[in-house]
Amino acid sequence: MDHRPPRTAIGHVRGTTDDLTRLSKRSPSSTIVIKLGTSSIVHEETHQPLLSILSSVVETVVNLRSHGHKVVLVSSGAIGVGLRTMDIPQRPKSLSKKQALSAVGQGRLIALWDNLFGQFDQRIAQILLTRGDISDRTRYLNAVNTLKELLSMGIVPIVNENDTISVSEIKFGDNDTLSAITSCMIHADYLFLLTDVDGLYTANPRKDPAARKIDIVTSVADIRAQVSTSTLGSNLGTGGMETKLIAAEIATGAGVTTIITSSKMPSTIVDIIDYYTSLRLSSRPSSGTSSPVPKLQTIDLEHVNSSLNLKRPPHTVFKPSPVPVRDLKAWTSHTLYPAGGVIIDCGAHAVLSRRESGGRLLPVGVLGVRGSFASGQAVRILIRCLPEGTVADISEGRSRSTGPDKAGHVYSEVSLSRRTSSSSLVGDLESDTQTIMDDDLHVTHCSEESDSWEVKEVGRGLANYNSVQISRVKGLNSSRIPQLLGYADTEYVVENITIRIPVN
Repeated sequence: MDHRPPRTAIGHVRGTTDDLTRLSKRSPSSTIVIKLGTSSIVHEETHQPLLSILSSVVETVVNLRSHGHKVVLVSSGAIGVGLRTMDIPQRPKSLSKKQALSAVGQGRLIALWDNLFGQFDQRIAQILLTRGDISDRTRYLNAVNTLKELLSMGIVPIVNENDTISVSEIKFGDNDTLSAITSCMIHADYLFLLTDVDGLYTANPRKDPAARKIDIVTSVADIRAQVSTSTLGSNLGTGGMETKLIAAEIATGAGVTTIITSSKMPSTIVDIIDYYTSLRLSSRPSSGTSSPVPKLQTIDLEHVNSSLNLKRPPHTVFKPSPVPVRDLKAWTSHTLYPAGGVIIDCGAHAVLSRRESGGRLLPVGVLGVRGSFASGQAVRILIRCLPEGTVADISEGRSRSTGPDKAGHVYSEVSLSRRTSSSSLVGDLESDTQTIMDDDLHVTHCSEESDSWEVKEVGRGLANYNSVQISRVKGLNSSRIPQLLGYADTEYVVENITIRIPVN
């Protein structure tokens, strides 16, 4: 008689929760980032530290560490602790006062964490960052190496924004964003955003009894239309649900599974990791344990869970992108403050929207430049908003006019197929000469108008030439770069482009 456990309809072994938990303990260790907001660290009115929550977080982190996981804690709360220390009733509005309170509170905050973790003989390290710290590629890589070295030493890094020296231009905006960028830096497996509710709801559950929790999100862009993000967080914090959606978009784009759950029960984090580990292990092909454990983004979570009948811990999961962006592109898109912009035509936009483009822009696809920037700086990738009556036909590689715009200009039919093809770099001399003449006419026509165009950002990249140089070669064949600039380091004017808004 065959005493093996029955197989489900999808070919997986059905087991009890205890069986799957034992299996999960033999799974590879994960790198986990946990973000804790100010409202979870100090009381909103008295500013007293919420020791019960903090102690539970510490116990959870120590528990995760005992199972072989690596953990980074992103902790807000410096200003909140500073308010208590200085006996100030409410968060000030002036930047200098907030920076002073942060300087007072940060020391006490890290001392509090050190005391709590010290009860379990767990060493910690403090890392304070600003966007300016990691906007330089070398400093960014140094921060990455430091974080990875600390994790390899068994230390729990505690990350916070360095509010004492941050200014608006180089702030992350909110520690939700900082936690997402941190998870990208260390290629984390999970990012947990702890908040005062147990997931993402269609409306504020405290005010709307009809609010419905969303368990699984596969696309942040698609889910925005279904949920209300009007909640602004606590009086002490700076974020709300909108900042968590932004963080989820950043992290999932880099391949990080992002989870929103309640800060009132931090131990749920362990249950959630065990839950997804069990789903992954049970989705392994029936050939045996030698098969690789499938990634979470490749699993139909609802189907697998219904077949296993596991109890699902309360949370919302944002599934990671099946094709994560490379580290350099993630750095360009989310850590750099763009110095200017490059306006591209619709043909270049269509090409850059395809992954096989490599994220590299030829000068022939450039219509104009916004602002002043140096070579190596981040730039916004902009497209011109089409005038009323103009229809973009990407499939044909053309933009055709159905009438004059508001200024009375008639847009003639212009072929874009030549611009978007790299084959223009080769060919006989006569054909290339004709291309250059045509491009020169195009530049003359556009140069005076580009500053007044309405544009929108569709992506970001790193400039290989400065703004003046790109203006000189815009719309031209790459073969003209040496002639006009006197040198040509590369045929691409912008590289490492990440398109956030692809062609519809």
